Amino acid sequence: MAHAFAPALRNMQYVKRRMRPFAVVATLGFPLYYYVWKVLFPQPYENLTLRLIGSALFAPFLFPDRWPAAIKKYLPWYWYFCTLYGLPFFFTFMLFKNNGNEVWVESALIAAFVMVLLLDWLMLVLQFLVGIGLALLAYTLTSDSFSLSGIYLTHLAIFSFAVAIGAIANYDQDRIQIEQERAMLATAGSVAHELRTPLVAIRVGAAGLMRYLPALLDTYLLAQRNSLPVPKIRVAHLHSMQGVVGRIEQEALHSNAIIDMLLATARFTGGPMQNASPCSIAHCVETALARYPFREGDRARVHCNLRPDFEFTGSEMLTVHVLFNLIKNAFRHMGSIEGAHISIRLESGKRANRLIFSDTGTGISSEALPHIFTRFYTSSTITDDVSLGAGIGLAFCRDVMQAMGGAITCSSVKGQYTEFVLTFPTP
Repeated sequence: MAHAFAPALRNMQYVKRRMRPFAVVATLGFPLYYYVWKVLFPQPYENLTLRLIGSALFAPFLFPDRWPAAIKKYLPWYWYFCTLYGLPFFFTFMLFKNNGNEVWVESALIAAFVMVLLLDWLMLVLQFLVGIGLALLAYTLTSDSFSLSGIYLTHLAIFSFAVAIGAIANYDQDRIQIEQERAMLATAGSVAHELRTPLVAIRVGAAGLMRYLPALLDTYLLAQRNSLPVPKIRVAHLHSMQGVVGRIEQEALHSNAIIDMLLATARFTGGPMQNASPCSIAHCVETALARYPFREGDRARVHCNLRPDFEFTGSEMLTVHVLFNLIKNAFRHMGSIEGAHISIRLESGKRANRLIFSDTGTGISSEALPHIFTRFYTSSTITDDVSLGAGIGLAFCRDVMQAMGGAITCSSVKGQYTEFVLTFPTP
């Protein structure tokens, strides 16, 4: 069942940016058009109650970011319920009640067009069938006499054709999108895999240098003190050579960690968590901090409070990579900001437990914030955080958390802080 509705859930990441504008139109439009069709251009039938219900249903989408984390996971299904009511059901019912007049035929066609734009192919077909069925049932129960004349059947045939063409187009688009994502992730995985070989050679070379370079430097200094004919090396260059090998190895380790994240992202396909097992969140954080290749001085900028610890059912390896992504992004945002730091703390609850990851870096702009979990989304401005990445890290974090039955949310104020809240269901 979950696999069947995967296109609908995947489509939500692209619909989310349209929710608030659509909710504004629906919330205001339902009561406004009661006045239009009741007073300005009177129609045979109007129903203020149905319109107010539609307006109330869409009102919560005016502030989707303020939904509690515990119920935010139901947002996709609530959205589809609202669109079912507000588009196929409402417009078909009003079409029947107004005896199929021209105004409501045109209105219903517009509703079908909006459905094609908003819904994936599966939900488009389901909402069309269920919405018309419910509208027909409601019309039957609220009408003294029931009869479907030929004109109704003609309209339904036209609507069915429009929806069928829309479903075919959306299905092809969905397939193309999936293949594009697979190709991009496969390319990222292939590039990451190919980079391992030169990195291994760099690390081996660095290890050899680390072993023999101190002796070579000591030999050079000894030769200079004894006035042997050796080329002169500036003191500053000598000091830089003493630390360069460590930096080379550190950068190789850091690059390897990034490659590990890319490979984990490319191999994780989403869906239900496979081979899930009980995990300690404190152990996951400690493992991530122990394995992450911090640059010099960066580890001291991470402050943790790992009590109270809690367990969740999932994958320790994937959770560690989620934390890797958050740490990497945080240091990118903090840069060289003096005093900026990362805070990781835990909160335990009866229904859900939370890990709160925050940094006091540059923050995320309000324009980019709603889209940061969208796969391959990057900002249009070079000053925004996501513009420096490929747009797959946070999407990977979202997919992992959803696969474990949890969620990840983000709040941020530009120039002040960014906070991610990872919600884990209790075992």
